[in-house]
Amino acid sequence: MAQYQSRISGPFLDRIDLVIEVPAVTAADLIAPGKSEESKSVARRVARARDIQTHRFEALGLANVTCNATCPVQHLTAITQLDESGLALLRSAADAMKLTARGYHRVLKVARTLADLDGSDGIRRLHLAEALSYRARETLG
Repeated sequence: MAQYQSRISGPFLDRIDLVIEVPAVTAADLIAPGKSEESKSVARRVARARDIQTHRFEALGLANVTCNATCPVQHLTAITQLDESGLALLRSAADAMKLTARGYHRVLKVARTLADLDGSDGIRRLHLAEALSYRARETLG
């Protein structure tokens, strides 16, 4: 698997926002599944987050933009507004992870989406940390 993944170009990988390792499902998992959020609840949170995003971009005069993923880079500062703690984490992680400009912007967009899913007006350090964790590519060779 690592041999195949090493053939994928860096610029292509840079366009992938979420990298999550999913372990195999065991018989024990199937017999006694753990607690999880119901699909209806998740669907409601996603719908609310999408409404928040649509209204945010309408307020910015960007009626053709309906979600964070398609937000033009020049408007990212307006929708992300990080506090000092968040900026420090992002600077440190960007250096450590050698994020490209595209990767940096994509982390901000994912963090904004995570905050929207939480119903949070601002991006908290927790949202940034989670967004950064999805960029971890150790498993990609």
